[in-house]
Amino acid sequence: MKFVLAPDSFKESMTAKQAALAMERGIKKVFPDAECTIVPMADGGEGTVDSLVNMTNGHLVKTEVTGPIGDLVTAEYGIVEETAIIEMASASGLQIIKNEDRNPLLTTTYGTGQLIKHALDQGVKRILIGIGGSATNDGGVGMLQALGVSFKDITGAELPFGGGALSRLNSIDVGGLDPRIKDVQIDVACDVSNPLTGENGASAVFGPQKGATPEMVQQLDENLAHYARLIHKELGKDISNMAGAGAAGGLGTGLIAFLNARLLKGIDLVIEFTRLEDKVKDADFVFTGEGSIDHQTLYGKTPFGVASVANQYHVPVIGFAGRVGEGIEVLYEKGFTSIFGIVNGVTSLDEALSHGERNLCREVENVCRVLKLNE
Repeated sequence: MKFVLAPDSFKESMTAKQAALAMERGIKKVFPDAECTIVPMADGGEGTVDSLVNMTNGHLVKTEVTGPIGDLVTAEYGIVEETAIIEMASASGLQIIKNEDRNPLLTTTYGTGQLIKHALDQGVKRILIGIGGSATNDGGVGMLQALGVSFKDITGAELPFGGGALSRLNSIDVGGLDPRIKDVQIDVACDVSNPLTGENGASAVFGPQKGATPEMVQQLDENLAHYARLIHKELGKDISNMAGAGAAGGLGTGLIAFLNARLLKGIDLVIEFTRLEDKVKDADFVFTGEGSIDHQTLYGKTPFGVASVANQYHVPVIGFAGRVGEGIEVLYEKGFTSIFGIVNGVTSLDEALSHGERNLCREVENVCRVLKLNE
């Protein structure tokens, strides 16, 4: 029998690779001769670098960059052959600053640009960027400054860091943009469709979680609208209503307008990169899962993406989760054969997280014992 094991991480409990290995141990207790193909997955957010590097025998690169509040932080990205895999949150994410330091008027994506430049120094020909978890609202200006684009005020001075400075933007000069960019394909894992500005834009929807007050949200939104007008005037590109332009505090705008990046669903990028389809098409079963599975899994989450691929080849898909929520019936209509929770009885959250691998292994074993009845 052939099993494809393609889980996402179980947050705070298991990485995607650890989850897949726990699944394999459970399977081998019942089917010792089974072929298990391990495909650690992700959806473009946290854990994407680890999953793709683990899957492809790539390697991690660490470097010091400018963090979101201007201090030095150690960030890392992955390299697989001639492709760099970057999570912008490693350099410019909320998780690397204290709550009291959250201020999108001041935070910058400069470190993300430094990661891109560092990857170019390694000779890569493609860059995959996951842009979830940002602490920023600067429209990607910091990133672009790190890559050589100049943003000046009316006096000719370079703009300082942060979304608050964009109100003073008077001119854009792309003459210093790193020339290697034009020879590199940049694909962005982006699972939001928010425009740059307005009630559904970057500032209004995501600003508050980054520390923005209602007054700051209004200011940031006006600043990004001004930024969009300058881009239209000087680059001839109208991104004001483009879906995904508001992702990561407008980083989507910077990537699209200046770096000609493609915005794609994160899970689709990972499926392509791992060649999941080739591995699934002759499998007997596909096992997937993540920390929580519920009706929201339908909207671009890893287990649904895996099930969609398996469904094309009529391969049964079994999902495992620490929490099985409401509305999973719709998933049975979309390719899932069954879904199982792995928590063994009443337990505290800490215990459930610490015993994740053991619980997942046991539940997979139980499922396989049922499958064995039909051999």
